[in-house]
Amino acid sequence: LQDAKNKRNINADANLLPVFGGKKQVSMFEMTKLVNKHLS
Repeated sequence: LQDAKNKRNINADANLLPVFGGKKQVSMFEMTKLVNKHLS
């Protein structure tokens, strides 16, 4: 899922698209913020 050219970006698969708010790619830092919304 890590981008081959820019290792700081994460490419979403079908399971991650809803977590990432529909974005196909997010940075590591943005991913942390988005995932934290789904944790209790």
